[in-house]
Amino acid sequence: MQDEDKILACVDRSHYADTVTDAAAWASRRLGAPLELLHILDRPAETASGKDHSGAIGINAQQNLLNTLTEEDAARGKAAREQGRLFLNRLRERALAAGAVTPDVRQRHGDLEDTLVGPQSDVRLFVLGRRGESAEATQRDLGRNVERVVRALKKPILAVTEQFQEPRRVLIAFDGGGMAKRGVELVARSPLFQGLPVHVLMSGKATRDGAKQLEWAGTTLETAGFEASAALVPGDAERVIAGAVREQAIDLLIMGAYSHSPIRTLLFGSKTSDLLRSARIPTLLLR
Repeated sequence: MQDEDKILACVDRSHYADTVTDAAAWASRRLGAPLELLHILDRPAETASGKDHSGAIGINAQQNLLNTLTEEDAARGKAAREQGRLFLNRLRERALAAGAVTPDVRQRHGDLEDTLVGPQSDVRLFVLGRRGESAEATQRDLGRNVERVVRALKKPILAVTEQFQEPRRVLIAFDGGGMAKRGVELVARSPLFQGLPVHVLMSGKATRDGAKQLEWAGTTLETAGFEASAALVPGDAERVIAGAVREQAIDLLIMGAYSHSPIRTLLFGSKTSDLLRSARIPTLLLR
């Protein structure tokens, strides 16, 4: 396994950190891929104390104020880095206990999207929580970074929920398009899903072409040694998928992102949030 096949897990100081670490450790162990835990620190300019210094006047007051603010910024930055180091070390120990391959840690100042886009050629799989520190503060159901990051990245993204358990049943949202077919082929050849029952689900109207595509998907998985089933269920994709997740006790949902297909609408604006909220299970978004 080469270094460019690493699992990159994005963690912040929310209760999702343990869940993201557990999911990433599971993927690392199954794929035999090294794991990196990444913590993004706020930029120094974003952590200003908020004190009102407008009354600072007099000889050398401006320079003294500048020196004081610089020292305060440096102290805050040092404290944040130390807290981050302790935070990451705890998660590294958790990942080791879960069987992750050579887990490493890194923290950087900056924007999450910008930090992830650059090195994505070295990443096999991204793992992130559906909510983070900011979403906890505002009680949002879905963190604002999810759709933004999915749009920016070209590699698979595992978006996890508040709880993670090793998947036992997998569902592929299938529409017969090129992205969906590549998803089936990825599952068929990936150690990540070996030994897990896989259900392929197509929604909409029954057609001869759809039946052939479903048969192809099932045969592809069975040839690779999977216990596979396939079905076409009439109705709206979001409702059908959410219902199947509940009824079949699905642990992991796999779907294409931004494919030119009926499922495409699920990955724009509120549709993404609606499906992720209704499914309430880890979702692997494929690019």
